[in-house]
Amino acid sequence: MSEDTNILPFHQPGTVLDPLTEIAREGARRMLMAALKAEADAFVAGFAEDLLPDGRRRVVRHGAGPEREIQTGIGPIPVQRPKVRDRADVPAEEKIRFSSAILPKWARRSKSLDALLPALYLRGLSTGDVQEALAAILGAEAPNLSPGVMSRLTADWQDDLDRWQRRDLSARRYVYVWADGVYLQARMEPQAECMLVILGATPEGKKELVGFEVGVRESAQSWRELLVDIKARGLGIPPELAVGDGALGFWKALEEVFPGTRHQRCWFHKIANVLNAFPKSMQPAVTSDLREVHHADTRTAAAAAIEIFAEKYGAKYPRGVACLTKDADALLAFYDYPAEHWDHLRTSNPIESVFATVRHRTVRTKGALSQKTAKLMVFKLIEAAAKTWRRLKGANHLPRVIEGVTFTDGVATTGDTESRAA
Repeated sequence: MSEDTNILPFHQPGTVLDPLTEIAREGARRMLMAALKAEADAFVAGFAEDLLPDGRRRVVRHGAGPEREIQTGIGPIPVQRPKVRDRADVPAEEKIRFSSAILPKWARRSKSLDALLPALYLRGLSTGDVQEALAAILGAEAPNLSPGVMSRLTADWQDDLDRWQRRDLSARRYVYVWADGVYLQARMEPQAECMLVILGATPEGKKELVGFEVGVRESAQSWRELLVDIKARGLGIPPELAVGDGALGFWKALEEVFPGTRHQRCWFHKIANVLNAFPKSMQPAVTSDLREVHHADTRTAAAAAIEIFAEKYGAKYPRGVACLTKDADALLAFYDYPAEHWDHLRTSNPIESVFATVRHRTVRTKGALSQKTAKLMVFKLIEAAAKTWRRLKGANHLPRVIEGVTFTDGVATTGDTESRAA
């Protein structure tokens, strides 16, 4: 019986036969080799005028290095790196050396793959999950994807964090800031520590991470250290308004470091605290009544809604009423700012939404999460999330807030408008 030359290679269980991917890899290999050759030829051409005493060119092509596989987004691609030779008889330190910008000498993975691996880890995949997820693309025996490699890739985060924490803030200004202390569902440390986070809104309406540190949420000292560090690095102009939970030691620290900044208590936290004083059966109705306060069109209407709330529930639920009324002025501060900004200023939710991703990551983390690892993880997750943050609505009003224009119930007063127009 004649041998059938068209028999396919034996298909191993668990592997994927994908002719389209194989064609793409072969095409990518050829394109990469062509690009490397063109790069080497261009380098050699740049030294065409450099000749040896016998008239020969000093710098010439000199074959190729051994074949090696480069891990890419479409799997491993075998390549050979072109070599260039300097034929001049000169000391080694004077030799002309060729270094490929496309394929550095020790490269084993594409830069996009280097970025992808820690990104997948941050998005909720464990180290083992990352390897399993990429196996269909890179192959079950894909090299350089060990936990040690993952650790080396993520080690760059520490350098990024160190640079960020040393950055100069003298050219920065933040019109509004949001502050919160967030506990992670990971056994970082035995004591009650959390991530202290401050976000800021620039005069252009962009949200930025201003500062964050590991500390104690209710501790004024922890917040003071963070605020003092921010101020020491150049943030000399205090924010116009700060938004945060009433339980934070942040407010005492803010008064000491930036005494000119006004306070806005977070309605999200306030509603939760008020509801704790009511039975669950009443909470939907109480929530509706509280909405009448923080969604009132004017400060006068909001104050009236607070009085109605106090009359309605004061006799049986004095603790819930006291929780609301004690912070009335700070709860209604947002009425003195543009109405377009009210949705942003009523709560510290910008921080909560960011930490939803952080919590997902820490829940997926196996074992105890060290303070250092948690801090790096939070920084990189917020850094990634910042790319999708939307600008504040009504950003065109921010310069007017900086100028000191008076807003009454969200509208610039006529007197201010006319005087500034003149």
